[in-house]
Amino acid sequence: MLEVTGLRVAYGGIQAVRSITFHVNEGEMVALIGANGAGKTSTLKAIARVLDAAGGDVHFCGEKITRIAPHAPIRKGIALVPEGRGVFPRLTVAENLAMGAFVRDDKAAIAEDFEMVYGHFPRLRERADQLGGTLSGGEQQMLAIGRALMSRPRLLLLDEPSMGLAPIMVQKIFEVVRAVAASGMTVLLIEQNAKLALETSQRGYVMESGEITLNGDAKDLLNDPKVRAAYLGE
Repeated sequence: MLEVTGLRVAYGGIQAVRSITFHVNEGEMVALIGANGAGKTSTLKAIARVLDAAGGDVHFCGEKITRIAPHAPIRKGIALVPEGRGVFPRLTVAENLAMGAFVRDDKAAIAEDFEMVYGHFPRLRERADQLGGTLSGGEQQMLAIGRALMSRPRLLLLDEPSMGLAPIMVQKIFEVVRAVAASGMTVLLIEQNAKLALETSQRGYVMESGEITLNGDAKDLLNDPKVRAAYLGE
């Protein structure tokens, strides 16, 4: 479904992503792990067209999307849940969710998807009329994921969904991530908690200093001595 070939991302003269190549198959959940500054977020932003690629290509469902208009990926079925959540603080929870469906006009199905999101995150139903900016960090992460799901994406890009959250909230968020993946949605997950990411995913890539240095089945990476030493504290 997603083919990234020789992707480069630069900030001025600084190469954040150095000619990386990887793929994500349809219906698969893939983790991209690495330390801060490894280039993970820049990679996701380039795929979602939040950033311009300095080189290389991104293909989605056989179509080259490397330099399409920044608003186009969502219409093609790519939804990004950004690092930091990015909720609209002065819109209500319900309005934030409705913004996720702005590319759709199937009102009955949109109503069904509101119920789907509220089913995953009952707390959002309780706070439907509350402003997004007044929610806790965990509730905002729920809202950011719910908003992305409202677009009915074919590919869900998750950038650090556990960042800054209490363990019980992380558990809830990843229960929903697993359920979404189990429903057949394709997921590319960036996560600093390497153990959690690899336990949740089928395959993984390890990124260091803008380059992919390891890849394989998630279980194999969990047992890889280099991964265990660098990311699992062993």
